[in-house]
Amino acid sequence: MAESQWDPEDPARQQSYPNPREPDNSPGSSSLTTKELQQNWREVKQRQQKVKLLFEIPSTRIVQKTLSKHVVYQVVVIRSGSYDSRRVSVERRYSDFSRFHQRLLEEFSEELGVSLPRKLLTGNFSPEIISERRLALQDYLAKLYAVRCVRYSPRFPEFLTEPEQRQAHCLLRAGQFRAALELLQNIVEILEKLAQWQSPVLLVPALCALAICHRDLEEPEQALATAQRALPPVRRYGLNNYRAPLLEMMVDLGYQLGRPVAQLQEELTGLRDAERGPVSFGSLKELVVQGFT
Repeated sequence: MAESQWDPEDPARQQSYPNPREPDNSPGSSSLTTKELQQNWREVKQRQQKVKLLFEIPSTRIVQKTLSKHVVYQVVVIRSGSYDSRRVSVERRYSDFSRFHQRLLEEFSEELGVSLPRKLLTGNFSPEIISERRLALQDYLAKLYAVRCVRYSPRFPEFLTEPEQRQAHCLLRAGQFRAALELLQNIVEILEKLAQWQSPVLLVPALCALAICHRDLEEPEQALATAQRALPPVRRYGLNNYRAPLLEMMVDLGYQLGRPVAQLQEELTGLRDAERGPVSFGSLKELVVQGFT
């Protein structure tokens, strides 16, 4: 199966995948409740508005360690022009911004045209300097995201999610599934906010890790619903390393919940039969953990 290429300019590719937990609220659907009609109208209006990504840095805090201290900035990600009321945030140090900027310079060089606020050698912890730096970094993110090549670059989701993804996978390997789950839910929300400008495949590892956490916390309904969100991009973009392990987990969860699994089982059997010779399929959990080892 040839791998489908993602084109950010193709409107069909910019549509988010349907959530299997959501009802059919299409205009042609009969017997809609008032609440469903209101939701449908909001979705229609949302499609008519231009969606933009906004960044705020509303607060900072000083982290004091034995031999050092540093300032962390709360970066809030917001989607304007939509009914996306969730404000998700991460914390980043100035050094994180600096590494991010260096990666962008290496990738885009003269196309970037945006400067990182300069680093100060003294006075970094005075309230005035911290406030000035906070506003400067907020403006920096806004200017960066106005640059088209940066907006579509995977460097942006890396900056906003990579540290949390590594931490979540460490927690997952340690069996601390509840703590990993909370981090992964935030990661998925940020990636979904970026989805209009990024390849849908970026969501797959986080969704798979989230499904594993739900399963191991004995939350099969949530695990199956999350896995169902991951399966369409896995199929569409030929992510065959995920496909069989994901299907295998979905079949197991389906049996556990008494759901029909015949089609999933048939698809899984077809994948195995298509391989020549003995094939060893690792578990989805092993695949996710290896991704950040």
